[in-house]
Amino acid sequence: MRVLVVEDEQLLADAVATGLRREAMAVDVVYDGKAALDRIGVNDYDVVVLDRDLPLVHGDDVCRAIVEQSLPTRVLMLTAAGDISDRVAGLELGADDYLPKPFAFSELVARVRALGRRATIPLPPVLERSGITLDPSRREVLRDGRPVALAPKEFAVLEVLLRANGAVVSAEQLLEKAWDEHTDPFTNVVRVTVMTLRRKLGEPAVIVTVPGSGYRI
Repeated sequence: MRVLVVEDEQLLADAVATGLRREAMAVDVVYDGKAALDRIGVNDYDVVVLDRDLPLVHGDDVCRAIVEQSLPTRVLMLTAAGDISDRVAGLELGADDYLPKPFAFSELVARVRALGRRATIPLPPVLERSGITLDPSRREVLRDGRPVALAPKEFAVLEVLLRANGAVVSAEQLLEKAWDEHTDPFTNVVRVTVMTLRRKLGEPAVIVTVPGSGYRI
């Protein structure tokens, strides 16, 4: 899952990003609304965690831009204001969910994951295919009932492949969804991660390489 965190309190923004990365998400961070619009125009995000009170461009205007462009991106709006009318105003702008500050990080993760499932074709919370069961909320993977311990990026790649529901996923798409914008696009990190993932999942191999196209399960 690719997430953009937009928050002008840098310590909070960085802490949220670090926590989401530990949950096997690819996370980019910006600290003002103008930078958010720039990133949204370049990258495809599943979820934007958006502070409402932003410098340069207000969070309301960032939310409007996402809605007006008919992007599949889901918006989780954050605000220090806990007033009901403030929440209603945010939702009426087109935000998909609303979380007042201060918040429990576990709730933030649960809401981001729930929105991520709605960003494309709706999928069940637990993904199953070819004997593999992946539970994102528990960070748990089973192969034919056997627990499989995966590193965060391996988990993220497997989740992207399972969400494709049998379709081929290119290396570029895996790089887009499982790594952040600072990753070198010419790196072989995708190939190495898939190779390690195959080994950990065991035989018979379930990740198929489609020459010139990518990978599928």
